[in-house]
Amino acid sequence: MRTVYSEKHKLRDAKIEIHEGGLVAPFECPRRAEIILDRVRSQQLGEVIAPNDFGMAPVLAVHDAGYVEFLRTCAAEWAAAGYGGEAIANCWPTRTMNSPHIPRFIEGKIGYYALAAETTVSQGTWEAALAAKDVALTATDLVLGGDRAAFGLCRPPGHHAAHDQFGGYCFLNNAAIAAQHARDNGANRVAILDVDFHHGNGTQQIFYDRDDVFFLSLHGDPMDAFPHFLGHADERGIGAGLGFTANYPLPPNTPYSVWKSRLDDALTQITEFNADVLIVSLGLDTYENDPISFFKLKSDDFTDYGSSLAQLNLPTVFLLEGGYAVEEVGVNTVNVLQGFEGATI
Repeated sequence: MRTVYSEKHKLRDAKIEIHEGGLVAPFECPRRAEIILDRVRSQQLGEVIAPNDFGMAPVLAVHDAGYVEFLRTCAAEWAAAGYGGEAIANCWPTRTMNSPHIPRFIEGKIGYYALAAETTVSQGTWEAALAAKDVALTATDLVLGGDRAAFGLCRPPGHHAAHDQFGGYCFLNNAAIAAQHARDNGANRVAILDVDFHHGNGTQQIFYDRDDVFFLSLHGDPMDAFPHFLGHADERGIGAGLGFTANYPLPPNTPYSVWKSRLDDALTQITEFNADVLIVSLGLDTYENDPISFFKLKSDDFTDYGSSLAQLNLPTVFLLEGGYAVEEVGVNTVNVLQGFEGATI
């Protein structure tokens, strides 16, 4: 299995995150990708290649043009306003301030486009996000071109990024961009399986009214876990998309046996959907020692469910999302991929 990787992910190197009432070093950090890449190489998973440049058209196929321009200029506007540090939201158009007007000034503008305050926009974020979408698109083209599977080592991740919102460490939705690219290049039906601990609210929102992209997510119950306001089991799509969203919210301390039973149900639905391509939003934060999650998967469980994904017999694109037990994230990532390929560690 080939891995697509860009050194430009290092340009996203934020220094602060709001967590449990304080400012901490971000859990989503450059070291995550470096550890995964080291494991890919040490286990000889396959060739590591650089991404191609796909330009902006695939981004604008799923994201609002005004939002994209905001991401491009945000850090510069923040600095031009005389603010120090990293751009961070402190005011939102909440339920009682629902206005169609987008503020001109950066303090209001960032609040308009922000999902949450934990994620800053730092210098280099835009360039890293562009590289991540190219990683995803290159991996997708490998699969569309005949590879059984490919791994896009995307950083920053993407599944929390909605049509016109960033947050949860995500800026451009790599999986959604890849899915639309697959649709535009011959795939009639695309399934996106999100196995990250956190619900892929952005991916759901982008495809919620469509029947050509089936979004399925196994995640911590939003009553207990970020992003808190989407991911309930009764969210099944609207209009033409009704029945093409499937959510599996799970409670704290969920063991692998329960998680796997929900995965099996999701795989059955993907089979019935008759997908042409599978995109896996590969979050590794279901691991038992992840610092910001509450599932109980062990490292061997990642190998096991990788093998289950292979039983679908679909061209498969794996795209990195979360996973913050940094020292173990490489082992768990490659376990999924080797499980898929039928290899043993």
